[in-house]
Amino acid sequence: MTIEQIISELKKHYNPKNIEGMARYGINVEKAFGLNVPFMRAMAKKIGKNHELALELWETGYHEARHIASMIDDPKLVTKSQMNKWVRDFKSWDICDGTCSNLFRKTPFAIEKIFEWCDKKDEFVRRAGFSLMCYVAVHDKKRDDKDFLQFFPLIKKHSLDERNFVKKAVNWALRQIGKRSKFLNKEALKLAKEILTLDSKSARWIANDAIRELTNPKILVRIKR
Repeated sequence: MTIEQIISELKKHYNPKNIEGMARYGINVEKAFGLNVPFMRAMAKKIGKNHELALELWETGYHEARHIASMIDDPKLVTKSQMNKWVRDFKSWDICDGTCSNLFRKTPFAIEKIFEWCDKKDEFVRRAGFSLMCYVAVHDKKRDDKDFLQFFPLIKKHSLDERNFVKKAVNWALRQIGKRSKFLNKEALKLAKEILTLDSKSARWIANDAIRELTNPKILVRIKR
């Protein structure tokens, strides 16, 4: 499919009702068609992996086109400069998280970008760092659990960030790391208790929510190792 054919197909399925729903969930619906993830995944499967087309789709600025770009791009061909350019284009949490999940976590630069982006001031760039941290914790099964301890200073430091999309991502990262193994569950709970002592409304919310989930018997049963 050409880029013109893809955009034409997206426009054909424009759904204003879905756009209203997306907006209620805090998604930036500027240049959006209101299409759901299953539809976009089906299109991505039909298109197949195509790095050059992914770059073109991203440049259109269309919400769904950027989702599909992250689905069809080849992580082996993604460069650091491309990642830095795309992350600066993030204007919605779902594009941020979707791109980190579909593409960025699969590149060889994921860990490097976690450290780089978490310390950036921009709300969505910092969120991308923590989102990437979450997806690495969930999907990188071969990584040594002790490697995740290196992220703890970032989690503690940025638990003070009161911005909604950052604090939710920091909380998410702490919980996902704590659900990876029994060892990390214990370490994440220690960190959460440290964060709880900080004089910050955001930090207290992050810590309390993480402690509640990481001590939940139903969650603990699911931790296999």
